Amino acid sequence: MLWCFVRQFVRAPSGRQRFNVLGALNAITHELVLVTNDTYINALSVCDLLHRIAALGLTVPITLVLDNARYQKCHLVRDLAATLNIELLFLPTYSPNLNLIERLWKFVKKKCLYSTYYENFTVFTGAISTCLSKTHTTYKTELDSLLSLNFQTFEKSQFLTR
Repeated sequence: MLWCFVRQFVRAPSGRQRFNVLGALNAITHELVLVTNDTYINALSVCDLLHRIAALGLTVPITLVLDNARYQKCHLVRDLAATLNIELLFLPTYSPNLNLIERLWKFVKKKCLYSTYYENFTVFTGAISTCLSKTHTTYKTELDSLLSLNFQTFEKSQFLTR
């Protein structure tokens, strides 16, 4: 809690508009493929993302790392991934630290959302889109160190017993 003697008003947006960004990040080149909308992310959104990834024409095997959202595990998504020759790898529950794209989402929030008020929804979505479009230019050096493949591993696991 914070107490002060003078009453302060903090501007905040009204309403419940949403801007959804579903993305795939190439772990090596850091190329970003995005699907955005202002409704909801569902299985059709994931299928759209799969089509966009397949349209890149990559010649190497593609593995897409996903969390355990229900719309990502449905038959529609699995069948499409199989026909597009994309392997789906589902992470264990509650382990976003193993997904590189979560680091990118945290970076975007830090750059354009924290402590920032946007006058309207268009300016808000523009700020996010602009930040994401600068991942290969303005923010490249910052993201190259953040999006490394270095994960902490443990040689010996220790379990606490009671």
